[in-house]
Amino acid sequence: MVVRVEYDYVNARIKGMKSCLLNTSVFETLILKPDVESIITEMGNTAYKDEIEKASVQYSGIRCIEVALRKDFTNAFRKILGYTKGDTAEKYLKILLSRWDVQNIKTVLRGKNIHVTSAEILECLVPAGELDDMTLTEMINQPDVKAVIDLLATWGIEYSKPLTRHVKEYVEKRDLAVLEYAIDRFYYENALHAVQGDSYDDSLIKDMVSTEIDVTNIKTVLKMIRDKIETEEAQMFLIEGGRSLGSEKLVAMIRTGTLEGAIKHLETTPYHFLSKLAGEGKVGMISVYEKELEKYLIKRGISRFFGDPLSIAIAIGYIWAKYNEITNIRIIARCKTADIPEKELRGELVYV
Repeated sequence: MVVRVEYDYVNARIKGMKSCLLNTSVFETLILKPDVESIITEMGNTAYKDEIEKASVQYSGIRCIEVALRKDFTNAFRKILGYTKGDTAEKYLKILLSRWDVQNIKTVLRGKNIHVTSAEILECLVPAGELDDMTLTEMINQPDVKAVIDLLATWGIEYSKPLTRHVKEYVEKRDLAVLEYAIDRFYYENALHAVQGDSYDDSLIKDMVSTEIDVTNIKTVLKMIRDKIETEEAQMFLIEGGRSLGSEKLVAMIRTGTLEGAIKHLETTPYHFLSKLAGEGKVGMISVYEKELEKYLIKRGISRFFGDPLSIAIAIGYIWAKYNEITNIRIIARCKTADIPEKELRGELVYV
């Protein structure tokens, strides 16, 4: 039996968690620190104090920060799920958090595909979904892509289904895009199917998921054009259900054959901001477009803080704000490690 959502209780607790998020002045302090060790010391004065202290027992430098961030991130979302246990809100939260399971699986598969170290893969993971640190570590320890998929299947993880169906094709073509598309489509189709109702909560989740589909499709189109993939083959990798971009618009973008031509098609859509990058002479830098699209998603998610206080909106806002905070701290720490100039560092951050 599903219990009626008591959003007044859930959102009161989430608002309490929101009050612990770092403000701009703290980020300014972190940016001005000379090195990673001084950042660790400063984080000991924030809500990350407990996890920093635990991590510093075994690790130092960037590794200490990464471990502390992952533990804190995981704990935050486990806490929110605990508040909604048995409520219909739990369904919505699991849909939202599952995006990070998909992201983490894709990250592990990419790492194994190009044979990077386990440590490098681990630093890129965001354990916010149902796949916890221990599970992800076991995945990373597998020798190759197929072994990761076999392990997921052995565990009965639902995302193993689309991967298993397409692993033979991957082995034949050595094209990871086959697997990435399969798992993306599986996630998005299931997520949209779960929010077919007409409630305010359903519409909020559907909006976020369909916006992510748009973003995923734009990234796919740009990569296909860059790699000179024929239109018929490229459109096979497009996902249905986008918020603003239908298949006709996406195919038209592919048919232009150029990144500049594809971006021009977005001028009358919510993604018109990408045109500005083309105007700045960055038309050939796909990573720049991907970064701006990620910023757009983050800002759209955080804006839900201002939605109906008796809905899933507050949880959506917090999840994206926390993700943004973790991402910004990682950027600062990694830039300090690599001696990146302050101006470049600031350009990588997302302030909302």
